[in-house]
Amino acid sequence: MISFFGLCVQNLITSVKYLLSGEMRLKNMLNQAAAISYDSLPISLIISFIAAAVIAIQVSKQFLMTGADTYIGGTITLVIIREIAPGFTALAISARAGTSISAEIANMQVTSQVDAIKTSKVNPVGYFFTPRITAGMLTVPLVVIITELIGIIGGMIVSYATIGLHPNRYINSVWLWLQTRDIYISLIKASVFGGIVALVCATQGYLTHGGAKDVGKSTTQAAIKSTIILLIADFVINILFYLNRSIL
Repeated sequence: MISFFGLCVQNLITSVKYLLSGEMRLKNMLNQAAAISYDSLPISLIISFIAAAVIAIQVSKQFLMTGADTYIGGTITLVIIREIAPGFTALAISARAGTSISAEIANMQVTSQVDAIKTSKVNPVGYFFTPRITAGMLTVPLVVIITELIGIIGGMIVSYATIGLHPNRYINSVWLWLQTRDIYISLIKASVFGGIVALVCATQGYLTHGGAKDVGKSTTQAAIKSTIILLIADFVINILFYLNRSIL
């Protein structure tokens, strides 16, 4: 795992150099943006809505019993924006788009298409990795913004349906608790997570050698490794921004 992480860092540096050289084509990046974020939007919205609904069911009755129903909206919103939306969206994109990235590059590797690109004097790491990493970092935050909104709305609907909490009281609690800093941090998380998914899954696919069976194994490993690294990154970001209040 340590050697794999080191290889990811090397590929990231190569991708940054490729990006700064101006060789990346915008069309490739836009195609990857559609594959990574746009195609993953429906499943991300469903997950966010259901997660917010479950939280609202668990929280609303307990808060109502203690007379703290005015805090329901704020509590649900903070949980969604700080963790649920960026974390679950990244995991959904990893499961859907990340495995697709790994399988695509792995298939090119085992069918010698990567070797053909090398003979054309094109850096395969830059060519394959840069558009995907760039697309992930730029577009996943846009998906997260939408999932946050859907999650907040979902919490409001369930709170009204379960305990009759008026939407105005819910929204007032949201504005009372929510800070701009929380939104900034969630977008930073989303950008980092998007880059991690693309980088880890592309690296795993690039390491594939053998045949069709190895492509399947590589896809499975990509899902596992990206999930582990996403959780570690989430832990580190929380330490940096929530334990150190001087940042942002």
